[in-house]
Amino acid sequence: MRIDFVITELNPSGAERCLTEVACGLAASGHGVRVFAFGPLPQGEKGQLVASLQAAGIPVSSGNARSHEFIRCYRELKVWLRDGRADICQTFLFHANVLGTFAARAAGVGVCVGGIRVAEKNWWRTRLEMRAARQMDHLVCVSHAVADFAAAELRIEAERLSVIPNAVDVTRFSTARPIDWSEFGWPRDSDVTIFVGRLHPQKGLELLQRQIDAIVPANTNQRLLLVGDGPLRARLERWAETVGRDRVQLVGWRADIASLLKSSRMLVLPSHYEGMPNVVLEAFAAGIPVVCSRVEGSQELVSHARESQSFEAGDAAEMAAKLNRFASDRALCHDMGESNLARAKRDFSIPAMVEAYASLYRTL
Repeated sequence: MRIDFVITELNPSGAERCLTEVACGLAASGHGVRVFAFGPLPQGEKGQLVASLQAAGIPVSSGNARSHEFIRCYRELKVWLRDGRADICQTFLFHANVLGTFAARAAGVGVCVGGIRVAEKNWWRTRLEMRAARQMDHLVCVSHAVADFAAAELRIEAERLSVIPNAVDVTRFSTARPIDWSEFGWPRDSDVTIFVGRLHPQKGLELLQRQIDAIVPANTNQRLLLVGDGPLRARLERWAETVGRDRVQLVGWRADIASLLKSSRMLVLPSHYEGMPNVVLEAFAAGIPVVCSRVEGSQELVSHARESQSFEAGDAAEMAAKLNRFASDRALCHDMGESNLARAKRDFSIPAMVEAYASLYRTL
């Protein structure tokens, strides 16, 4: 098969990693694969996914557009798709789903498949994606909750929906070399709760701010590390300064997520909505507990230990109570980490994800 993938950007994040793993896996099986990103291709350490695609022999093209310029890429994408004469066009993320699907239809691509990653109830985005979905032959969702969202909000018939969960490179995280917390000016034996993700209102970071004295009491071994970038970064940095760098630090984007997770006591993810967050799978693979809100995707991931590892979305007090239980019981942390690692190995392997996409494409 000849498969063209279209995505909004290729910065190292959940959807982008999924596309990269699927594209590389299909290319390794002998399929013809190309990738187009609307945004500029990232450079340096942030260009790791582009490098992986290119190392697999996959041509990567870019519209070099900022978010407000994506529409100007429509004609360029249409020409790119027409030149490739692909059997299937798979789109990922909102802009790619909308512009990519219409461009693929205009270019004469035989089969169009969309990719829904989150259940975001935004009126205008939903209306645009609904129009694009009418042109799709099929839609892949990362969780059953996201599939329910697509059926209800985008009005997609059940026969045009599939659920293919994200996957994780278990070995990369389970064997990662632990980091030395003295790099951050903290004691080497610090008990660190880590957040990894976009610093965006979606992620519910205000819950951590509200409960900081409960989850990171002063003059204890507890610490909070926020890893990522986004629109809330400046505000959160000001807040962290008032709390004190000895208790809370923001470190921006990091390439060594595996080592940071491996060294942490637990992951916290207090999101207001999700799809199927890769960072939870990565924490599983690193063998640490997770405390996350019961939202789409997240609660499916922790279904094997829902009561221990999840809390009602927006309930800061319940979140703090779950975090404190793990903070005070090292044996519980170890046992939950082992359970999470076993689930990652059993249910979220990369070969299984790649084969699920390949099987769907063959059927279509």
